[in-house]
Amino acid sequence: MNYRKLKLGNKNIIGKRVTIARNEKNMLQKDLLAKLQVEGLNISLPALSLLEGQKRPVFDYELFILAKVLDKDVNWLLNNGEAFDPNS
Repeated sequence: MNYRKLKLGNKNIIGKRVTIARNEKNMLQKDLLAKLQVEGLNISLPALSLLEGQKRPVFDYELFILAKVLDKDVNWLLNNGEAFDPNS
């Protein structure tokens, strides 16, 4: 498994949770991209990497599709309502 080499950004609060959910499903990023594409969300591998690294904003429609594909509640992706700490 590759580990993130760069510090997480602060452009979104769901990137870390997307990575966790993807890893729980033993999915590679390319597998997630294929599932997102089936749901009508076409983003590139670099864009997904930036999203997971919290270095790219997430649009509301992307949030809902990510939650559906990852079988997670939107609130879970949003850290269950916990306060956002960009340093964590």
